[in-house]
Amino acid sequence: MQALHFGAGNIGRGFIGKLLSDAGIQVTFADVNQEIIDAIATRHEYPVNVVGEQSTTEIVKNVDGINSTSNEVIDYIASVDLLTTAVGPQILARIAPTIAQGIIARHNRGNSKPLNIIACENMVRGTSQFKQEIFKALPEELQQWTNTHIGFVDSAVDRIVPPATSKTGDILEVTVETFSEWIVDETQFVGIIPTIKGMQPVDNLMAFVERKLFTLNTGHAITAYLGFYNGIGTIRDAILDERIRLIVRGAMEESGLVLIKRYNFDEQKHMAYIEKILSRFENPYLQDDTARVGRQPIRKLGADDRLIKPLLGTFEYQVKNTNLLIGVAAALNYRNNDDEQAVKLEKLITEKGVKQAFCEISGIDVNNSIVMKVEEIYTAMQDHQFV
Repeated sequence: MQALHFGAGNIGRGFIGKLLSDAGIQVTFADVNQEIIDAIATRHEYPVNVVGEQSTTEIVKNVDGINSTSNEVIDYIASVDLLTTAVGPQILARIAPTIAQGIIARHNRGNSKPLNIIACENMVRGTSQFKQEIFKALPEELQQWTNTHIGFVDSAVDRIVPPATSKTGDILEVTVETFSEWIVDETQFVGIIPTIKGMQPVDNLMAFVERKLFTLNTGHAITAYLGFYNGIGTIRDAILDERIRLIVRGAMEESGLVLIKRYNFDEQKHMAYIEKILSRFENPYLQDDTARVGRQPIRKLGADDRLIKPLLGTFEYQVKNTNLLIGVAAALNYRNNDDEQAVKLEKLITEKGVKQAFCEISGIDVNNSIVMKVEEIYTAMQDHQFV
């Protein structure tokens, strides 16, 4: 079996690419970073440090690399069995025309074997959104053929893969945590679902998507924003601050009440899952910066993302949201001149005021009672009278 994976960064190499290779699949990485691609294409292997209480270094083998802007990519799409991505939500639309060209070539060559596409991104129904972008670049007469022969499989991915500098200077070396979870929607595959250890097919994907989004992503973001606000550089140091930990746990418990009511989760098991997430943030072997985790605050304050989506759920199920509101206010207070969205957010707040800016970004009505609460917490944080 052959797979083409877009994105040869840390997540691509340390998570998805590794699972595919471990399953005996021949993996070709496609990326614009020529130095990384050349190294993969020359060596056909790279080391992954899996860190935790029992740390190991594993060698990922049977891999190759090509530049994602080359015509060679189209040839690969026309022939491979599986296409995955780990490029970041913002990049999917950019690579969609290339995928469309590959699908056209696949059709023109008479390749009717199933191809399954899985976008492994931190977004809700990412592959379905990716499909929409691909279809914009596909001729209308090919869309029915594409729906018949190509599966667009949504997924939920969870593994902390922080930037890590190799002690030996190896540009391909990557460090990951022990925990990983890759959930895929079994109803969206075309043909036989491949057997990949670490990839779990389910028929209720949204429950797992929202469990991860409302817990790991929500908690991670709030830890980052409160940590950065308090001048704390790493996620580990931030979550070890008892004031921050109390708010982060409280926010995850609030979002957890939404999940328990929406999906009938076992409350005891979900609270244990929250504790597991907190312990992952504490991992002493991972050095993850609050600035990195907090980046792109405008996206993270969107209606379908990790802060607002669970907050909206608290309205739906009439559960408390005190700590989630603090997390939202902390995100609005994110001031990082090295982050383009943080700069844009600050400018928007300066020009329109925090209430209008927040409502414009989140889609929440300005007359909603929580808007005033967010403004109050935001103002207190601006005056350094909070957390």
